[in-house]
Amino acid sequence: MTPDASNAADFSAQKRQVAMVSMVAALAMTLLKLAAGLLSGSLGVLSDAAHSGLDMIGSALTFFSVRVSDKPADDDHTYGHAKFENLSSFGVVLLMAVSSGWIIWEAIERINHSVELHHSVWPVLVVLTSIAVDFWRSRQLSAVAERTGSAALATDAFHFASDIWSSMAVLCGLAASWVGSVYGIAALRYADPLAAVVVSLLILRLTIRLGREAVDVLLDQIPAETRQQLLAEVESVPGVLAVEQARVRRAGAAYFADLTLALPRNFTFEHTGELVRAATEAVHRSLPEADVVIHTLPRQARAESIFDRVRAVAARNNVSVHELSVQSHNGRLRVEQHLELNENLPLLAAHEFVTTMEAEILREVPEIDFVLTHIESEPATIEQPQELVEENRKIEHALRATAALIEEIVDVHEILVGRTGEHIYLSCHCTLPDVLTMHRVHEVITALEDRFKLDCPEVYRVTIHPEPVTDNLR
Repeated sequence: MTPDASNAADFSAQKRQVAMVSMVAALAMTLLKLAAGLLSGSLGVLSDAAHSGLDMIGSALTFFSVRVSDKPADDDHTYGHAKFENLSSFGVVLLMAVSSGWIIWEAIERINHSVELHHSVWPVLVVLTSIAVDFWRSRQLSAVAERTGSAALATDAFHFASDIWSSMAVLCGLAASWVGSVYGIAALRYADPLAAVVVSLLILRLTIRLGREAVDVLLDQIPAETRQQLLAEVESVPGVLAVEQARVRRAGAAYFADLTLALPRNFTFEHTGELVRAATEAVHRSLPEADVVIHTLPRQARAESIFDRVRAVAARNNVSVHELSVQSHNGRLRVEQHLELNENLPLLAAHEFVTTMEAEILREVPEIDFVLTHIESEPATIEQPQELVEENRKIEHALRATAALIEEIVDVHEILVGRTGEHIYLSCHCTLPDVLTMHRVHEVITALEDRFKLDCPEVYRVTIHPEPVTDNLR
């Protein structure tokens, strides 16, 4: 089992255990409060018992939701089952709202009919026990929720923390009713139902807050500042032209980010892959452990040159151009390029392909008035060289003699002569000064190739790889 899988299994076990303990504790407190409320006739205690009963139902929902939410994604739930926790939170919220309405109704009825209380120490002990248990449950649930990111456990923890204040209100109601009965203060007989109203209002206040949070997650709403921070991180990645679309959703503790990035269209697949990796890391700086999917779209960069735009057209047609040049004649731009096509392609098909591509270049780069394409054949088979030792030595000698006539060339080495059918191929490495510009390097290599072919016209193709002097001294 991988470390991540091990952590996930451990978190799942912790969530189930604390949810089970919370459910059992809620059941015990519900029974105790119900008994104390029936013995004393206190609506405050009975309302707190009803509240604990809802806590028990909510804890049961939480227990079953954390079991379901930890299931992996399947064909029916491609984003996983984590939203069951948010659905459970929403169910608890609905139960709390119903209980609040019922308690307020009963409180109004008791105020109207002046129900007499039976004062006893047992309701007080039960409520004090409830406060201690709620404090312990809240701490346990909050700790596990923070470690695992469980929305359902976090809702329960916040719920039980608020129960402490509800129980304090019940104690105040019991105390005030007892004082009223001892000292004959008639107005204090309403203290117990009023305490029940206070409990209900606290529940309603909590219900509104938790309900809003649950609905926000179920409707895929996230804080605006979270999205803005994510966009800022991704847009700061070098090479990203724009974030054209950014969708973020949450399920339980997990986030899912789906982005569409505009990238320069002249980027290679490798460069694009590296940039996607960097953008994914940028998303994780805002949303750690998020599941990130990034789509890329080629776009024209503002700094693109005419050469870049011509090469972009070639890339779209799945071919590459070389020896690309642009000349200006009387204010008009003329492009010349070399294009390699499959050697088995008929001339008519090759000409139609090139004509279509040239028309696309003229549309893409309106500054250009004319395009001339030199069509070359690209071998479609693997070449199998045939070696002729004596003749190869003559060709190698001719190359070295030609190289000696060009001042900038230090040496030529790794010379390889091969044959495929009637064609002779030559490749070599050419050492040149470190400080030579690429423009001059091209001129020197072209001069070497042209002079060599004058001496050895039988050579069909020459490939020369330039190297700096420093590289040969390593």
